[in-house]
Amino acid sequence: MRFAYQMKGDLHILHPLVQQAVARHSIAGEILACRPEWADTAEFCANYSIPPDEACNTILIALKKTPREYVACLVRADSRLDVNHRVSKEAGFKRLSFAASEETAGLSNMEIGGVTLIGLPESVPILIDALVMTKASVIVGGGNRTSKIRLPPSELMKLPGARVAKIAQRTETTASES
Repeated sequence: MRFAYQMKGDLHILHPLVQQAVARHSIAGEILACRPEWADTAEFCANYSIPPDEACNTILIALKKTPREYVACLVRADSRLDVNHRVSKEAGFKRLSFAASEETAGLSNMEIGGVTLIGLPESVPILIDALVMTKASVIVGGGNRTSKIRLPPSELMKLPGARVAKIAQRTETTASES
C-alpha cells in the first residue's frame, strides 16, 4: 500500500474508514494498540502514562436545524469545548448541542470511545482547537476502541474541511498547575 511508509504500526487495527482516510490524505503518524477497556480518555491517559495535553477527543456537535447538520471538534483532554460561544461563532449558528451517542455512531460509522475526525464524512466541517496545534504530537482515536494514532497535529490539516480555531479553553485545574 502506498501509505505503509508514512504510518508506523499495524494498519489493520484501525477502523476501515480510518485506514482509507489515512491512505487518501497521506497522513503520517504512528498506530498505537489500546485495550478496549482503557479506550476512554481518562483511562487511556492513566494506564498508558499519556499526559492529558497530548490526548485529544473528537466531539460531534449538532446544529439544531432541519435537515440536521454537524461540525466535528477536536480538543485536548486538558481542555473544555466552548460550544455556546466559540463553536457557535465558528459554525455561524446559535442553536447547537452535543450530538447524542447514537447520532455520533450513526454519522461516523465508528465505535463510541474511538470516534476520530480521520474518516468522518467529508461533508462534516472540522474545527481543530488552537491548543491542539501547540503540541509536537497528539493522540487521536483510531475509529474503534482498540487503536489510537499519534501524529503531528499539522497532519490533521490534510483532512478536507479542517481548520484551526480557538474553540476550547484549558480546564481550571490544569491551567493552575502550569
